[in-house]
Amino acid sequence: MLATILLVDDEEKLRLLLKRIIVLEGFKVIDVSNLRNARQIIEHENVDIVLCDVKLPDGNGVDFIKEIKEKHPDIEVILITAFGNIADGVQAIKNGAYDYLVKGNDNDRILPLLFRVGEMITLRNKIQRLEKKLGKQTNFDSIIGESAAIKESIKLAHKVAVTDASVLLSGETGTGKEVFAQAIHLNSTRADKAFVALNCSAFSKDLLESELFGHKAGSFTGAIKDKKGLVEEAKGGTLFLDEIGEMPIELQPKILRLLENGTYIRVGDTKEQKADLRIIAATNRDLQQEIAANLFRSDLYYRIAVFNIELPPLRERINDIPLFAHYFLDLYSKKINKSIKSISKNALDALKNNNWKGNIRELKNVIERAVIIEDTNELKMDSLPLEFHFAKNDINCINSVFNLASIEKQHILKVLKYSNGNKAESARLLDISLATLYRKLEEYGVK
Repeated sequence: MLATILLVDDEEKLRLLLKRIIVLEGFKVIDVSNLRNARQIIEHENVDIVLCDVKLPDGNGVDFIKEIKEKHPDIEVILITAFGNIADGVQAIKNGAYDYLVKGNDNDRILPLLFRVGEMITLRNKIQRLEKKLGKQTNFDSIIGESAAIKESIKLAHKVAVTDASVLLSGETGTGKEVFAQAIHLNSTRADKAFVALNCSAFSKDLLESELFGHKAGSFTGAIKDKKGLVEEAKGGTLFLDEIGEMPIELQPKILRLLENGTYIRVGDTKEQKADLRIIAATNRDLQQEIAANLFRSDLYYRIAVFNIELPPLRERINDIPLFAHYFLDLYSKKINKSIKSISKNALDALKNNNWKGNIRELKNVIERAVIIEDTNELKMDSLPLEFHFAKNDINCINSVFNLASIEKQHILKVLKYSNGNKAESARLLDISLATLYRKLEEYGVK
């Protein structure tokens, strides 16, 4: 079902004609002739979009926008008027209107605009449902994604969560391995105990051993008092060893003993300690190759990989990219107090076509940067990093992303596009002579 639209206009013939046109496209339309009736409908019906005239018998549509947004911030408002007025248009946008249309001049814009707003509302509602699920933190619905690949990973994680088996989460950097580890913990019998995470690549061998198992006072320079290790901190709960493939091979036998016997020894101590915890490990490396290169112990691998779950890279989850993009857009727009409500089709296509070597983490960073740069209520291509302006399979372009001449060429082309091909105006904007502009265009093979 498409969006429900409240049409507010006192011109009956025009209102009924517009209603018929919109209904034929599949929308549900409720029409009224004044603001009093409009208020009643909004209070008692699930309205998604208000399409409202400016001049009405009992008030002004521009002021009505502010009233709607204060009480119902999720309702989108499109203002329509018979007389184009810049001041009204500016104030309407300030009050929270999605757009401002002039009757007659913008008839061909109404339906595409309604479809675009409807799609945005549908996606926003889906994201809000996901956010609510994230807030519960008791099931795997907190993991964003509807692709078959991620659903299969979630299905496997569901099955192993209720057991106490060790789990190995494999996948590229940024695919959400820690999110999965937390979800497994929260669905286990250990959910009421601690979830303790450690990145094995962040410490040297000696420091990593101390972090894991703790140490006795005087065991090394700077060890002025006894210290608990993370194994003890995770008592009764879950210890998450991220990037376990980076763990020094000298330390691996001690992790193996922890898994096999449930025992460990603090650095500088001789007394064996008992541990009660579950271990979930994660890696972005191929541990079988690491074993072949004598960098990882095969016996440890088989102990941590009792249950192996492969997390798919983002490029294999193309249909999930819009969900993540809009989720992060909403997150960072609120964080820096901006009102960016949508992503342009060109920008969304560029995001979907990107290779995403850094996966979800990279997408998150790209959206955060774009939100900072964007000055309108729609995230556009110009706010995305330079490499997104190249074709996916254009190897020459990809290889020249950081080439100064390539950047200069793209900038000149953007200025030419802005000035509608006027070279004199482009030279002025670029602050170079017209002769220099012609020389550069000839150098770049641009006619």
